[in-house]
Amino acid sequence: MKLYEGQKITIFTKHKKENAMVELFKNSIGGDIEVYDKFDTDKLGTFSREISRKKSQIDTARKKIKIAIKKCKETDVIVSSEGSFTSHPDAPIPWNIELVMFYDVKKKMEVYGFYAGSETNQSHILTNNYEEALDFAKKIGFPSHQLIMRPDSEKSKHIVKDINTKSKLKETFDYCVLKSKTGKVFIETDMRAYANPTRMKNIEKATKNLIDNILNFCPRCQEPGFVVSEVIRGLPCSQCGFPSDFPLEYVYSCWKCKKTVTKKSEEAATVNPMYCHNCNP
Repeated sequence: MKLYEGQKITIFTKHKKENAMVELFKNSIGGDIEVYDKFDTDKLGTFSREISRKKSQIDTARKKIKIAIKKCKETDVIVSSEGSFTSHPDAPIPWNIELVMFYDVKKKMEVYGFYAGSETNQSHILTNNYEEALDFAKKIGFPSHQLIMRPDSEKSKHIVKDINTKSKLKETFDYCVLKSKTGKVFIETDMRAYANPTRMKNIEKATKNLIDNILNFCPRCQEPGFVVSEVIRGLPCSQCGFPSDFPLEYVYSCWKCKKTVTKKSEEAATVNPMYCHNCNP
């Protein structure tokens, strides 16, 4: 018998994120899965900047859970998801972080999974040349990966989304040129889940991490969700032994009985001197 067999799991999403989750849940923890898509989650923030996200990524996911609990009173579990796009902390490359949160309403148990990596096509271009726009579209995976356009800049209030055919690409480009004061068009990748298969795969990876966390059971009380609660940094440099910022140990804890277990990092015994503040200040 699967862990959540016979229980109702509600995925709270507007942008088809269930496509990355449903089969994974069915094959691992079970549950009767439904989707609630009647709430406009864009009110909490948009990647295209019409509405700024006021809370952190994890707090926004929690906000979605709170809203869902009020709207889905007969469910046992709420699942929400929130993504962010930034630059890698150590290199000038795009960086996607995906979080999928799982909340057991009866137990009041919160578990979440993460994906963080450079596998993203997030990009933009400012151009007055349609051929250049078409070349950009091909590079980012159009039409399966959709585009957003604005005249002049990313700040323009004139915005067109759901650009997913070559004819709409040309039509929108011409429209934005006419609206533009400079003759240029700002084109960017649409990072909404249903409009971006690359991001959807990253949500799937975060969901797999979530399931691994749910199915990690406390050694004392056997409750699910025995997860990392603290990262102890200080993995020594292989050359001088000076502590680095890399993880040395992980502290796992139980949300119910508060049992903790500290495990050494299995990634490596030492860190390369290039990451050492003593050898490479």
